[in-house]
Amino acid sequence: MTSHPDIQLEIDGDVAVVRLNRAAKRNALSDSLILGVRATFENLPSSVRAAVLDGAGDHFCAGLDLSELTERDAGAGLHHSRMWHAALEEVQYGPVPVVAALHGAVVGGGLELAASCHIRVADETTFYALPEGSRGIFVGGGGAVRIPRLIGTARMTDMMLTGRVYKADEGERVGFAQYLVPAGQAFAKALELARRVAQNAPLTNYALMHALPRIAEQPADQGFLTEALMAAIAQSAPEAKQRVRDFLEGRAAKVGKS
Repeated sequence: MTSHPDIQLEIDGDVAVVRLNRAAKRNALSDSLILGVRATFENLPSSVRAAVLDGAGDHFCAGLDLSELTERDAGAGLHHSRMWHAALEEVQYGPVPVVAALHGAVVGGGLELAASCHIRVADETTFYALPEGSRGIFVGGGGAVRIPRLIGTARMTDMMLTGRVYKADEGERVGFAQYLVPAGQAFAKALELARRVAQNAPLTNYALMHALPRIAEQPADQGFLTEALMAAIAQSAPEAKQRVRDFLEGRAAKVGKS
């Protein structure tokens, strides 16, 4: 269901599984692959209500394919970075919430890609690094914006200055991932979560993807107004009204019960 040779797309009910498929290169990101990620999320079927982003083989993504690293003047470098920004914005601000299934290397551009997802599940083989600092370059795929929001500016600075690598348990503790599972179980947990997310009212998911991160960046008075507007829109949807009626009339599960 995708024409890109390095991406597998499977539709499992109302969940899309998007898998990077360059296992021999540890799913390193070429420009073609980044554009393929963008096109895949732009063109998900309308029936899809959540997605899982996975990597084939032993690693989620080892970052930029260095064989494609070329000398660019400042203008070309600017446009290249902006191309990555547009692609990863289609993950973060696309049509559906995205759950990342992390394992092995989540490094450089791979960490930038993971940071654009809404939920991250890591298994015990996962490790995180930003080697750009030691290579004389700087992040260019949105990492300078997204990663500090996960772990803080000081931790990201340390990673790039010193080459620090975070193991799976450390990464979960500082905020790279919201879930940590045994080795080999990241995809199953991510799929479980995506199926749960897909059952939410679409407008609620939209608010969480598109409004909440922007509210967090607004001054309080603007944030309160944006919240009120989004709450009014979400609760006006027929599906939301039916869910409230189901709860009030005892047909919905209570919190903490399945």
